[in-house]
Amino acid sequence: MELGTNGRCPFKGRLMAVVTHVRTINHVAKMLGENVALLQAIICNDDNLTYGNIVSVYASPDETLTALTDDGIEELKDMIHAARISTKTWHTFLDHFVDDVNLVTQIKAKSPR
Repeated sequence: MELGTNGRCPFKGRLMAVVTHVRTINHVAKMLGENVALLQAIICNDDNLTYGNIVSVYASPDETLTALTDDGIEELKDMIHAARISTKTWHTFLDHFVDDVNLVTQIKAKSPR
């Protein structure tokens, strides 16, 4: 951060917290005990989580990883927990948040009735 001409920070009072780490979607799936494909399908639409909670990590010119901030993990966890209140709410959630019809069919088949 640069100091102003008077030696003071020109952004006083306007500093924001900085994200210092993220977790890959594979790691998040393990943490939450969820299907990686399901989580990827939910977050592929970045409107499903608050802006900035989904991070693309470019590991090489041919490899991109998706990662989440701690706030993104909490938001995703809360979203899934609220959706699983009943089979009906879970199926409705899947229909609205997951575009992959085959994945939705597969997950619904595994849902308890």
